[in-house]
Amino acid sequence: MKEPYLIAKDIYKSYDDIQAVSGVSFQIPQGEVFGLLGPNGAGKTTLISILTGLFEPSQGNVVIDGEDLKQNKLHAQTKIGFVPQELALYPTLSARDNLLFYGRIYGLRGKHLRERVASVLELVDLTERANDAIDTYSGGMKRRINMAVGLLHEPELLFLDEPTVGIDSQSRNAIYESVQALNKMGMTIVYTTHYMEAAERLCHRVAIIDKGKLIALDTPQSLIRNLGGGLVLLKLHPRRFSAITEQGKQIPAVKDITQQDGKLVIHAYQVQHALVGILEIASKIGARIKAVEVLEPNLEAVFLQMTGKKLRNN
Repeated sequence: MKEPYLIAKDIYKSYDDIQAVSGVSFQIPQGEVFGLLGPNGAGKTTLISILTGLFEPSQGNVVIDGEDLKQNKLHAQTKIGFVPQELALYPTLSARDNLLFYGRIYGLRGKHLRERVASVLELVDLTERANDAIDTYSGGMKRRINMAVGLLHEPELLFLDEPTVGIDSQSRNAIYESVQALNKMGMTIVYTTHYMEAAERLCHRVAIIDKGKLIALDTPQSLIRNLGGGLVLLKLHPRRFSAITEQGKQIPAVKDITQQDGKLVIHAYQVQHALVGILEIASKIGARIKAVEVLEPNLEAVFLQMTGKKLRNN
């Protein structure tokens, strides 16, 4: 494994009586795409703000390319690019003028600035629309220009916070391709998302954060493999839970049965065999199944198993 480019060690952050981040530690090697997943309110935004130097941790430290972020913040931040979830664009200006404006804020000037603007426009495939006002752009195009702003100063470490939220699948795919292209160039990327296909497609490793704590960290493939055969979610009257749980655990294809959000969650070695067995039990005891959902082995199922929540509800 390559040497760590980013080291987060024992990160804590509290607001009055609220513990937003609690003892999070991990390392990211140079050239990795590192996924950060978590339900709403899990502490992801606070953690990203600490890693980029926007917030100081209550405890712990962050090291970027060998530099302590707290002690060398200004220099370390020159290596960081940050693309927030919120659009930071002037709608009446053209994409080119937005990029020129932000480039000057980064300290770029003259020929170098113009070259960087041209380069990032090409990367996000918007050269032909560069002189059009932002308010004429689709949602996906705005997201791509938002990403281009964060790349102007050629960062070595890029933070992408939900860069594809609220856009169509074609635009999401364009951003995925840009992320892959940047990573091939050697860029280290921290990527937060509510789209499991993005995490599986882009990320070398993913960290799952819940209630401010790091509860899992591994490759998507390893997390899925450790899950087993998948999950079966049953919605039925709660008074039937105990009977189905007791009898269902005797099915060879069933690994475990738990309760989450008013549903039975069957953790399966073989999901189809488990489903058939559970439905047979429900029929024998006269339990009326209101809804059934089958989650094959994937990150969505891993996330639900670990947090009790779906990453996205839409």
